Amino acid sequence: MPAMQLFGRKWLAATDDLVYPGLFEIFIRVVWFVLIGIACLRYYGETWTCKVGGELVRVFFGGELVILGVITILVFVIVNHSARGSITDTYARRFVEPLLTVKVLLLLPEIVWNILGTLWIVGDHVQCTDEYYTISVIKSLVFFDWVLIGLAILGLALVFDPLGSLSYSDKPIEDSIEHGKISRIWLRRFKYFWWMRRDESATETFQHVAGLLSALFRRTDLVPSDVVAGCILLRIRQKRETMELRRLNILQRPEYTNDARLIFSSTPSWMSLEWAHHYMKLAIASYGWLFVIYQHACTGCCKLFRQMTCCACFRRRQQIVLDDNCCLCSLAGVKYLSQLSDDDILFASFRNHLCEIPFCVVADHKTASIVIVIRGSLSLRDLITDIAAASDLFEPEGLPQGSMAHRGMIIGAKVLLKQLDQYKILEKAFETYPNYSLILTGHSLGAGLAVLLGLLIRPRYPNLRVYAYATPAGLLSREAAKVTEEFVLTVGLGDDLVMRLSVDSTENFRTSLLITLQACKLPKYRVVLNGFGYALFGVPHRDLQRTWRSGNTINSIPGLLPLLAEAPTVRQTEEMIFERDVSRRRYSKVRLYNAGRILHIVRCKPQDNNSSKKQKKKDRRYEMRWAQPEEFMELSVMPRMLLDHLPENLEAALAMLLKQQEDFPVYLEST
Repeated sequence: MPAMQLFGRKWLAATDDLVYPGLFEIFIRVVWFVLIGIACLRYYGETWTCKVGGELVRVFFGGELVILGVITILVFVIVNHSARGSITDTYARRFVEPLLTVKVLLLLPEIVWNILGTLWIVGDHVQCTDEYYTISVIKSLVFFDWVLIGLAILGLALVFDPLGSLSYSDKPIEDSIEHGKISRIWLRRFKYFWWMRRDESATETFQHVAGLLSALFRRTDLVPSDVVAGCILLRIRQKRETMELRRLNILQRPEYTNDARLIFSSTPSWMSLEWAHHYMKLAIASYGWLFVIYQHACTGCCKLFRQMTCCACFRRRQQIVLDDNCCLCSLAGVKYLSQLSDDDILFASFRNHLCEIPFCVVADHKTASIVIVIRGSLSLRDLITDIAAASDLFEPEGLPQGSMAHRGMIIGAKVLLKQLDQYKILEKAFETYPNYSLILTGHSLGAGLAVLLGLLIRPRYPNLRVYAYATPAGLLSREAAKVTEEFVLTVGLGDDLVMRLSVDSTENFRTSLLITLQACKLPKYRVVLNGFGYALFGVPHRDLQRTWRSGNTINSIPGLLPLLAEAPTVRQTEEMIFERDVSRRRYSKVRLYNAGRILHIVRCKPQDNNSSKKQKKKDRRYEMRWAQPEEFMELSVMPRMLLDHLPENLEAALAMLLKQQEDFPVYLEST
């Protein structure tokens, strides 16, 4: 940070990104130098007796040794300079860019000499004695040298920034021009995926996503390695802040309990752990055959085979199944995971276009309900739907005027409603089961769509209920979210990233990332190396004290600047980052929140630190409490923020909570 400038343009790499690649190349070059040096000592004398090509061999040996020596020394110097200074101290690394320019230009003589080596071992241009060691070394050297040259060219292609040649000032007109060009480049990137071009609403969705990404990331001057290092530093900063706040008795841990009777004492009967666990299993079933293979990598095909229908495309089916294959593999996955029969699955659509998510309608006889089960994110199209996260007007009957919601999910919910109306699915279902209730459920993206679809059809079915799991944070405006508390139960686990992911939290996270990088005094290679150690052994206490320029890192008010440094120059830079990237350039003007009553589940810390990992998993216990949407507005870098989002982990937590209720008196006595 900032991005490296090479050949008159910016690249998606920084001058401090060359330490580990350089060390790897030095090791390879030194090994090659030793091997070819030995080959030269053994073979050089015989080149004078060659029938043809002796001079070519001598030129190859001499030139290759010189090139290897020069490049090795040059890479060593580049690594030495790249390791200097902190992440933002580019002056200490001012010689990296000219040195790297020389290194890139040396690719040309390296390619020429490798062509000479190729002529030696492939053609008839050299007729000398076939000494086994030398010929083997030269063949290996030539092959791996081509590989290294290819990796170098691939590396340049990967760090190529299509906007690197643009240089705009902060003037509003030029800034808007830059925003437009960045948006068009993002749009071309999306349209490059040809399988998306024919999806409905694709152009409009791509434009919104391109505008969002352009607004979030332009002028940040961040490279991918900065984000990795920033996440590591944010984890340390957040841990230190938490420890300091607890020491000052400013931060109190919310009260959790494992007694479901206390949690659900004042809630309607349909809000219960039993029903939450039951519908969670149905939500998992919507992931179909991929989830079966994911859970049973070796035996998944055998488990699916018993549920498949061979040549189903030539058979007459009672239920409607859209866009499944000829053997109905997706439907087989749903049947296996849900343990439902063919007659219980009333409708299944596996059509996955942009803003069109697969879903099933099933008759659940255990709960006497018709259940609409919506799948979560599982494809690139789903990811684009997630990213189309700008707020848009959403005013179905029952919501206050001016209500806003996630744009991509609004489109997705309306597409689902269109399919329900087109095939008259619910009308036919309630004709068959007139006394059944209507339930909507889903995980992740499916949970957000279930909430919005529930709001759209609630005027027709006022008694419907929604069980939403790991719902994305940026879903509804606050007043609209309060309305959903009447009929939506949202369940989340631990440090789930998606439950805290919104445009607003992403913008704040980006600003915190920039400020944290500015305040760190360690070089990037040290930060990344420490990150591996943190992942294996946790963050040691000494690193909490040595990482920052200043000891005061408390950020007690979310959204405001942390006091990371007391030097006037650093503070001035931080204020500039905050003002430019958040206040002036906030993409979303409306904060969007989670929906429904939020049941937050966390793990109990193990009391026995000497217990084995297997015992900890077996004896793992959970606690829960009712949370507010405002608690999920800030992104935190935590070790399990991705694992806690996985549906199987959430289902396991609900199952363990149910088990704890069975032996709750025994558990109370033991604690």
